[in-house]
Amino acid sequence: MKKIQKNKLSELQHLLSIQEMDVSLIKDIFIRADKFLINNQSISKYDVLQGKTICNLFFENSTRTQTTFEIAAKRLSADVINLDIATSSQSKGESILDLINNLIAMGVSIFVVRHSKPGIPAKIAQNIKNMAHVINAGDGNKEHPTQALLDAYTIRSYKKKFDDLKVAIVGDIEHSRVAKSEIYILNKLGVKEVRVIGPESLMPKNINDLNIKAFSLSLIHI
Repeated sequence: MKKIQKNKLSELQHLLSIQEMDVSLIKDIFIRADKFLINNQSISKYDVLQGKTICNLFFENSTRTQTTFEIAAKRLSADVINLDIATSSQSKGESILDLINNLIAMGVSIFVVRHSKPGIPAKIAQNIKNMAHVINAGDGNKEHPTQALLDAYTIRSYKKKFDDLKVAIVGDIEHSRVAKSEIYILNKLGVKEVRVIGPESLMPKNINDLNIKAFSLSLIHI
């Protein structure tokens, strides 16, 4: 897939995939997060996104993730729209891109997108008409970059460094977008060893390309 996260000035335009992020960008995000965490003891409100409108477009149900994005956006002074897909023009046959471009025309500048099909956030980013931004909040079984950033930031907060860590991810690796993004980010950050543990049938098909150590488990029948 063509890299589309950065604009012509090499600035981050969209957040779609951990695979497309370099280590320096990930570390810059962590440093920015440090500043918010240190200064946010009183749940302060910042003006970083003042005057911006963010639309949460969740084609999959996820109360926790959507609420987290909404709270974060409001604390950064953005206006937030949570679009009810079931009652939107999508239910009448309008395409996703038509919906997005209509919202852009009404002043929405950032879209947080979750979809059951892999690649939809990237497709939106490739086809929107102006300088709006797209954040991938989970697409099919492909990636969940914001969750991986949060998890890696949490590890960093407690362990301080990555190069002497062995991290295990247990469960259904093949169908988990979170697991895939975790693998990408942990390897980029120099973790000594990333292990995946689960039934052989739930291991990723491209296991040899992921720089991981796999441990297969037999399914236990009770």
